[in-house]
Amino acid sequence: MSDFKNILFEKKGAVSLITLNRPEKLNALDSSTLKELSEAFAEVDGDEAARAVVLTGAGPKAFAAGADITEIAGLDAEGGKAFALRGQGLFRKMERSLKPVVAAVNGFALGGGCELAMACHIRLASETAWFGQPEISLGIIPGYGGTQRLSRLAGRSAALEMLLTGDRIPAARAKEIGLVNAVFPPDKLLGEALALAEKLAAKAPLAAAYCIEAVTYGSDMPLEEACYYEATLFGLACATEDMKEGTRAFLEKRPPKFKGR
Repeated sequence: MSDFKNILFEKKGAVSLITLNRPEKLNALDSSTLKELSEAFAEVDGDEAARAVVLTGAGPKAFAAGADITEIAGLDAEGGKAFALRGQGLFRKMERSLKPVVAAVNGFALGGGCELAMACHIRLASETAWFGQPEISLGIIPGYGGTQRLSRLAGRSAALEMLLTGDRIPAARAKEIGLVNAVFPPDKLLGEALALAEKLAAKAPLAAAYCIEAVTYGSDMPLEEACYYEATLFGLACATEDMKEGTRAFLEKRPPKFKGR
């Protein structure tokens, strides 16, 4: 594995645990951290034994408190666009990962940190977590996909309220609007996230990849086209060894043993 400085990368069986490790900076997403995250996800994607990912932040205060403001302050129009596109590229890569990614949001998820959580497939939060897109208070807007993912997850009205006020919302409210899947006590969060990832890792990996593809790409298509795409992926799944194992195990009343083939 790579020698990381700003993140921790651990393998726990079929689950990869990635921890943002700048607690003294509230795990802010500077360029070096984003680069290391990109490298870590490349390692996961290239590892056949890796079946799921948990992403969290070090320390009790923050998942990720946003981008590094010192890097943003000197940007002009051209530099700002390039800055946003770099972050968007990583987050889109995460979103398109064919291995389930679970965010364990343990504190502040603000600005780029909120956008990072939204790029994960499933979000679990601590009762003490806070979410927000405060960019408007800096005279800018979210640049890592926040305007788009927030409106898709929480709906237009809730998204615009968060974007236009810049206000933070607690984990309970985030769950109400569909921004997170579940909320847990702080001392239970990581264990719950790892347990969920282990459950996901035990499922048929090719079928999981096809589910992610169908949702990720299909959501940008008209319904009829998306359903046709789903049917194509269903056909591919039917041709796998995992499909034969899964149906055989069901009929034989035993747990399936999926191999990703």
